[in-house]
Amino acid sequence: MILDDLKPRLTTEINPVLNNGGNTKLASVLVVIYGHSPKVVMTEKPKHMKFHAGEISFPGGKIETNDLDLLDTALRETREEIGLSINRDQVVGQLDPVITLNSGFTILPFVSIVDSIPPLSSNAEVENIFHIPLEPFLKTMANDPDPSHNLIQEMYTFEYQDNVVWGASARVLKQIVDCL
Repeated sequence: MILDDLKPRLTTEINPVLNNGGNTKLASVLVVIYGHSPKVVMTEKPKHMKFHAGEISFPGGKIETNDLDLLDTALRETREEIGLSINRDQVVGQLDPVITLNSGFTILPFVSIVDSIPPLSSNAEVENIFHIPLEPFLKTMANDPDPSHNLIQEMYTFEYQDNVVWGASARVLKQIVDCL
């Protein structure tokens, strides 16, 4: 799978406004896929964080009053968390919103596919940055065996270097699997 094949499959109309009726807090993430042999950028949250401590996730976070929309949120959070500046023109689409199990967020995922990225550096919200080979990673998909995780909708897991990706991040990855 090369980027030229992947890009048209993940290219969708971008509508960065989400009306959740005020039932959950709004957030967004940026799925960054890059390279000839595509890799996806994910982060590990520090274990001391209030929400999603120790989880593997995409760069992103909650909307702030200065953000124009949820795409602006995803781009700002990506820049702050891992030092990667992606502009709106480099975002090829968005996926369906996902809801977090415990923290009460509705997350709108956006997708950026680029040829390359510069070296990244994490801020205090990120313990580790992973550059995960996309194809073998997506093949690790399994149904989440933890019954408490399946309370809100069907759940999945993915594995990378003894790390398990589950919850909202896994549901975002499942959407990518479905596109391919």
